[in-house]
Amino acid sequence: MSTLTQSVRLSILGCISLALAMGVGRFAYTPLLPMMHAEELITVSDGGIIASIHFIGYWIGAYVVAKLPFSQIWVLRISLLTVAIATLAMGFVENFGAWLVLRWIAGVCSAFILVHISDFITRRLTECGSNGTHGVVFSGVGLGIMLVGLACLWFMVNETESMHSWQVIGIVSIVVAISLWLLFNLDAPGYETSGKPIGNERHPLVWPMIISYGTAGLGYVIPSVYLPLMAKEIVSSPTIFGWGWPVFGVAAFLSTLLAARLRRHFADCSIWAVCQFIMATGVLFPVIFPNMAGIVCSGLLVGGTFMIITMTGVQECHRVTSSADVIRHISIMTTAFATGQMIGPVLASSIYTFTGSFTPVLIGTAVALVVTAYVLVRTNSNG
Repeated sequence: MSTLTQSVRLSILGCISLALAMGVGRFAYTPLLPMMHAEELITVSDGGIIASIHFIGYWIGAYVVAKLPFSQIWVLRISLLTVAIATLAMGFVENFGAWLVLRWIAGVCSAFILVHISDFITRRLTECGSNGTHGVVFSGVGLGIMLVGLACLWFMVNETESMHSWQVIGIVSIVVAISLWLLFNLDAPGYETSGKPIGNERHPLVWPMIISYGTAGLGYVIPSVYLPLMAKEIVSSPTIFGWGWPVFGVAAFLSTLLAARLRRHFADCSIWAVCQFIMATGVLFPVIFPNMAGIVCSGLLVGGTFMIITMTGVQECHRVTSSADVIRHISIMTTAFATGQMIGPVLASSIYTFTGSFTPVLIGTAVALVVTAYVLVRTNSNG
């Protein structure tokens, strides 16, 4: 297999894997939340608890993935299929406890997939001299969000029940997962067969980078969970508020492709810091402009930065450490990101319950993003 063919194959597999793991496994819940809430299946508070349980699963998955003694390919295969099955099962039970378990499982497996894709596919593309295709791999998250968002918009317009919507998305996900299972060929060159890093070299952790990455997790999660709900409070028609999430996905999809070009001229850490400032602006938009235009702008700015931060954060891990230790760094960074995500939904839903508004938590989050972005810049300049 030629280097070019291998790079294209790896890029496409990585892109589709992240579309399923993140676009569906992580984020299908977001556009379906207003539907479930409208059908009185869950309250806003319940929605926050389910989201946080999912993020706890993601946190655990990110924390333990570097310690798994299994083949990366098999972890990816099983995790992708498990995400699809858990998504389908959401449409066959109307039980809060069952939903918690299913979303927890999806969270664990989503983290496994993200970390392994970020490790071996990113590393192999670099070895093949295909740095420009990293953006294609990470664009899969936005692609998945966009497709699921458009599907949910269609469901809402046609008054499809949320349970049936889960079922449709789940069936498609299982087809995709089985296809990926077959395409991840154990004999194909470029795939790691062991989950254990070679060697014992350990590099010191860069804590300002880890804290900034964790704050980005907090910064994007509140809009990503509640943006459709905020839009629904402003405009009741799904043909209008339903576009908030697809816009978020389009921004995420295009942003990583653009960032791949920016990386030719600017350092990853600099791009990351600027995106964190932009994300803070996006978080504040619904506060400054409490209308549909503000929601759309928020979706564009937050959706257009969180995957660039993810991609550049992963690249920074590869820069500051050796290949033998990089999966540990990616795991810890992802754990920090998940910590911010765990805190966000519970914090937002609690404040919303007491105040009837997301404004206080949005302002606080924006401040935290600006402060950590500044710390990131200072750390990079001193380094």
